[in-house]
Amino acid sequence: MGIFQLGQPWRGHPCARRPRGAVQLAGVLLALFSLAACDAFRLLDTDALDHAGMSYDAIKELKSLHMSQAEVNEIATVRRAGLSDSECVTLLRTSHLRDQPFTDGEAIAGLYQSGVAESTVMALVNLDQVGTGGGELQAIHLAGLPDEVILAIARDRANGKSTLSGAALGTMKNLRIENSTLVQLVQRGTPESDGPRIISDRRRGAKDAEILRHFPSVLN
Repeated sequence: MGIFQLGQPWRGHPCARRPRGAVQLAGVLLALFSLAACDAFRLLDTDALDHAGMSYDAIKELKSLHMSQAEVNEIATVRRAGLSDSECVTLLRTSHLRDQPFTDGEAIAGLYQSGVAESTVMALVNLDQVGTGGGELQAIHLAGLPDEVILAIARDRANGKSTLSGAALGTMKNLRIENSTLVQLVQRGTPESDGPRIISDRRRGAKDAEILRHFPSVLN
């Protein structure tokens, strides 16, 4: 009969047949599995959406789009501003289709609360013109210019074209140039470089018809 040495496993024991590297690898895999399981079962806190008045079905749809906790707060901001549940879902889906997180909650809420129509806000989102330019577009609206001016400017900027700035349009508005004239100037593709000339002509007494005659369309 053989004699076993103390402290050494019997050769028939499973531990005796398992190389040390395999044991370490199994430990790493177990740790990774545990982390993945924690992420999978981590609960998303949607209380902010509930308090903003969003329906259960809309929240469920947002979750299906793999919404992050930061995006919960952004969408809640938009919902509190008054946008509908369906448009909130569209906002998140649009951002994710662009492989971007939704971070424009404040800008969109500001546009909507200033009186820009929901359809115009969503059009700006589709043009991807809400982010850095949202504040200027809001200022253009607050200057009393119609949504069609905002959209025309956003379309040109989305295509990389120079447009009249919000400051120039605001000055023209203060000089009592008609909205219809401003709309035509924007739709004609009038660049920012023409803004000072238009303002100067107006201050010298040029009528709207003269301005439109002096600054014809530059669109191709």
